[in-house]
Amino acid sequence: MKNKTDTPLTEDFDTQTLQINVGPQHPATHGVFRMDLTLDGETVVRLKPVMGYLHRNHEQIAENMTYAASMPYTDRLDYFNSMSNNFGYALAVEKLAGIEVPERADYIRVILAELTRIVNHISVIGFLLNDLGAFFTPLTYAFREREKILDLFEEIAGSRMMCNYFRFGGVKRDLPPGLLERIRTMMDVFPRFLDEFEALLTDNDILCLRCQNVGVLGRELALNAGLSGPMLRASGLGYDIRKVDRYSIYGRFDFKVPVGSKGDVYDRYYVRVLEMRESLKILDQALRQIPSSGDIISRKAAPFLKAPRNFKPPVGEAYGRVESPKGELGFYVVSDGSPQPWRYHVRAPSLINLTVLEDLCIGHKLADAMVILGSIDIVLGEVDH
Repeated sequence: MKNKTDTPLTEDFDTQTLQINVGPQHPATHGVFRMDLTLDGETVVRLKPVMGYLHRNHEQIAENMTYAASMPYTDRLDYFNSMSNNFGYALAVEKLAGIEVPERADYIRVILAELTRIVNHISVIGFLLNDLGAFFTPLTYAFREREKILDLFEEIAGSRMMCNYFRFGGVKRDLPPGLLERIRTMMDVFPRFLDEFEALLTDNDILCLRCQNVGVLGRELALNAGLSGPMLRASGLGYDIRKVDRYSIYGRFDFKVPVGSKGDVYDRYYVRVLEMRESLKILDQALRQIPSSGDIISRKAAPFLKAPRNFKPPVGEAYGRVESPKGELGFYVVSDGSPQPWRYHVRAPSLINLTVLEDLCIGHKLADAMVILGSIDIVLGEVDH
């Protein structure tokens, strides 16, 4: 009879893969999103993203209402960044209708877009650290700074998150008295917070071990998948629509486009840190250059604010895009000459960036998959538009 100790310890055992669901109600999925995972032990061998739980028929709704009535609906796409959503939609319709934007309104738009970028990136980093198991301390610090900017948004637009502030040809109203000074005060102290945040995180041994060489996104895959934003730039491709298109007045500002080298989770974290510093540079220049007075909406577009059904762009099509905090956010509108768009389509960066999730996760552990998803930075309102 063979003794148990005679069995070699190196003998290969047949194992079965395990299929599990993470979500749709799970804190790490950042909303109602499900990952259908196949695991070999704790190693991911297959991952199928399952979305659609938050679908609201955004595009079909927009095709059955006036152009202006769709503006507050864009707030609900990326509900962290409503100002950027408004910006992209306004550019598309302005291109379609041939509307020029007054200079002061252009500066206000850029200032709010860059404040929005800071809001997004600081929140994403806080959530990423939460996914890493750092509990709520970094997230609390991040949200403390985020709230300061949301207070400014509330003063400007009357709402902290669903701002509905942009209008075709400009913005809804001028800035409240003294608000530019309060933005400047916030900017003067924010670099100190970034320095402290980096001292806590950037060279942290745990963060480096969990994020470096994890979820590597190669340049070729990033290009072939149509990725954009920090996801693309972290892979070493310095593509930024603010530089490429120079839309609005971005051509007047001096700023750099940070890029990574490996395209891993760590690079995606650090590129966002650097982008916040560049946003501060843009804000500094914009606050110094903004005209002290002037129109805040085009005279051509002003009459349509009170009578939106009279706004009928000429027959044609237009595509307007912005460098939103998550990547290229584009709006494609087709006019048949009526008060409603004949076709309305959104190019949502969260949805497109999510398509490489399986490629990034295969071969990593289940715990790493949560971190990789967090580094992509999705919002389900945009994924399920």
